[in-house]
Amino acid sequence: MNLTAIVVDDEANSRAIIRNYLGKYCPSVTVLGEAASVQETITLLAQHTPDVLFLDVEMPYGNAFDLLEQVPDRSFEIVFVTAYDHYAVDALNAQATYYLLKPIAIDNLIKAVDHVSHIRQREKELQDAVLIPKVTTAEGKITIPQQDGFEVLKISDILYCQADDNYTKIYLDQGQKLVSKTLKYFEDSLSTEGFVRTHKSFLVNVSKITRYRKGKGGSIVLSSGKELAVSSSKKGVLLDYFK
Repeated sequence: MNLTAIVVDDEANSRAIIRNYLGKYCPSVTVLGEAASVQETITLLAQHTPDVLFLDVEMPYGNAFDLLEQVPDRSFEIVFVTAYDHYAVDALNAQATYYLLKPIAIDNLIKAVDHVSHIRQREKELQDAVLIPKVTTAEGKITIPQQDGFEVLKISDILYCQADDNYTKIYLDQGQKLVSKTLKYFEDSLSTEGFVRTHKSFLVNVSKITRYRKGKGGSIVLSSGKELAVSSSKKGVLLDYFK
């Protein structure tokens, strides 16, 4: 499995060794960037979402544990790389995935990468199984994918979904969500749950409709007060719900 990584070490030579070892012995790993301090790492993490951080413990102006305290909701795996073995317990408490001692043994680096790959592969399998927007009719819920996992929404909280190129905006009784799936994707999942396509851009929860206004296609008013257009080609399907 291909992985992305950020290498963090205050010594340029140590960063170069990890980068070169990865390039030669772990070609599935792409290094997105390097950092020499806590602040440089924070800046890189704001720009990238790596699979793994190769993280030295001791750095100027703070250490690895100071860094991790500033990233409490991390989605990356951590491989500690240090010359000291007395940090092992702290690394375990910080939920590190692997612990490498300097000088780095190539076999151990390969094992660390394989271990991270296995974890990420299992997470991907979970996503493939769960994150396809899927309705559990018994519980009335749908899962929607997010960058760091998934969120579960109550179907009854959804007012309507709106197409936004290859994304979909989901409007709820409280707030909204932007999901990197097409509106057709959600239409397939929610069509049996009382949702109807009223327009090329809208998928509406019929139970939220409070009024219909006549016209060529007409329009509908939702419980939130929002008014949405109804295309003439979708008018008949919509009105069938109210026979």
